[in-house]
Amino acid sequence: MVAAMAVLLSCGQGGQNSQNMITPSEYKSCNMDNMQKARDFLHEAGYYFLATADGDQPQVRPFGTAEIIEGKLYIQTGHVKKVAKQIAANPKVAICAFNAEKGEWLRITASLVEDPRVEIKKAMLDANPGLRSMYDENDDNTAVFFLADAKATINAFTHEPIEIDF
Repeated sequence: MVAAMAVLLSCGQGGQNSQNMITPSEYKSCNMDNMQKARDFLHEAGYYFLATADGDQPQVRPFGTAEIIEGKLYIQTGHVKKVAKQIAANPKVAICAFNAEKGEWLRITASLVEDPRVEIKKAMLDANPGLRSMYDENDDNTAVFFLADAKATINAFTHEPIEIDF
């Protein structure tokens, strides 16, 4: 709820409704960048689920990394993992996260684009220091991808879908 209040305050709403939640009209009128909204939602949820394709079979697994670096929303994994191989074969992915406190879920479709730059890998690992026991920006395993052509929707049973494409 603290994060929700921070979003409300940053949008100048100050939590005017009784549940201290942003309404669909407040999301749309908020000057906060849509990419930041998606990133904040993913962080508030704690974990999200990334879906890839393995041939004609969907594969879904939990992820926790999501950072905005140089104006792009990045995620991170390892080249040795099946998920990286699936992304290389078909970069189209779907992401889903659920925020139980708000009763909202975020769905994103995008294409992932790998960014091999060491400074981006370092920024991702600096933002997620718990990954340093497994990854290093100078190894050949660390893979960072940014979301391109992202289409996002925040859904809930209590309000109409909110489009936050970026």
